[in-house]
Amino acid sequence: MRIWVNGALQDAAEANVSVLDHGITVGDGIFETVKALDGVPFALGRHLDRLERSARGLGLPAPDRELVRRACAEVLAANPMPLGRLRITYTGGLAPLGSDRGDSGTTLVVALGATTRRPDAAAIVTVPWTRNEHSAVAGLKTTSYAENVVALARAHEYGAAEAVFGNTAGRLCEGTGSNVFVVLDGRLLTPPLTSGCLAGVTRALVLQWLDAEEADLPLSVLEEAEEIFLTGTLRDIQGVSRVDDRELPGAPGPVTVKAMAVFADRAAADLEP
Repeated sequence: MRIWVNGALQDAAEANVSVLDHGITVGDGIFETVKALDGVPFALGRHLDRLERSARGLGLPAPDRELVRRACAEVLAANPMPLGRLRITYTGGLAPLGSDRGDSGTTLVVALGATTRRPDAAAIVTVPWTRNEHSAVAGLKTTSYAENVVALARAHEYGAAEAVFGNTAGRLCEGTGSNVFVVLDGRLLTPPLTSGCLAGVTRALVLQWLDAEEADLPLSVLEEAEEIFLTGTLRDIQGVSRVDDRELPGAPGPVTVKAMAVFADRAAADLEP
């Protein structure tokens, strides 16, 4: 495996960043995960747009977009595989111990790992912790992912593949690495960005390509929705077969199956939508 670190490809065993990097010491960094099909990234432009938005929100210098593209291309060429997880990580760089940033410049790492297609349906659980929709980093894809690690571990304890958060107002927000859509009275709905959820790339494409709309929803909607599905870069669209103790027989349901087909067709026709 060859990994791109601050300007050059390196063997995985030798690739490293300083233990004093601000992304390591305090989680001062952002990232993107991009699906790569036979060495071609899907929707890379949209992911780079979000990387730039996250950098602005965190107060980091804007990443060099062309440099990131070149790093991605070099990593993809060096590590051929049919289905890959392309990971772009951008941090505050070397800094003193503590929250203050240093002045040594940022760190950029691009890596690629093999992955497999997710099953068409999976179980989810709700967790007792909340997303803070008023947080300074709400809606930013930061490397401060410990909250997601804890929640996903809870999901696995209960035999589920994903954990779903409400926000501080008790409204439906998002999963640890996914956006949530529900079918309610025949309407396909997803929480608005004001809920605190991430502006998912797949979420945006589903809203664009399908008859879906944003709606402020209580977390309890998961107890009554006719269908539920998750969206994400490596999930595309994944039906939900169980929420906590509630089974959804026959998942993925008809609305979800249609959404899967439309998404697959449109994505295959244009790898840079």
